[in-house]
Amino acid sequence: MSTEIKQIVRITGKDLKGEDQVYYALQKIKGIGFNTALAICKMLNINPLTKIGYLNDEEIKKIEDYILNLPQKNVPSWFLNRRKDPFTGKDYHFVGSDLVLKVREDIEFAKSIKSWKGIRHSLGLKVRGQSTRTTGRTGLTVGVTKKKEEGKK
Repeated sequence: MSTEIKQIVRITGKDLKGEDQVYYALQKIKGIGFNTALAICKMLNINPLTKIGYLNDEEIKKIEDYILNLPQKNVPSWFLNRRKDPFTGKDYHFVGSDLVLKVREDIEFAKSIKSWKGIRHSLGLKVRGQSTRTTGRTGLTVGVTKKKEEGKK
């Protein structure tokens, strides 16, 4: 560990504050949650409570390599965020902009095959079976009417 703190640390295309603890800073990367961040720290023998700005370049490079190659590492398949990809059948773990692109690609695929979820997405309605009678309204208020007071014009 170096004695000088870096103000900004860049991992997988995301700028992280140097004064944040390692496990907390890793959670700022899209696709990495609390348990994944702690598992990465444990597998690389990094104290999760140290500030990420105190890590040297070699340790930061190890963290980035571990994140990008998570499926090839010693983690179970249920730990990954894309198991049994519909097109390849392999397990993947996407982070950052790759995750955003994959989700958008999945939604477009659902729309193209005209599945129920795809139709709901294309209509801008709720997809996962939520109630839509009173919530999720957009635009003008519907269902609320004000009665005219008598005597006032």
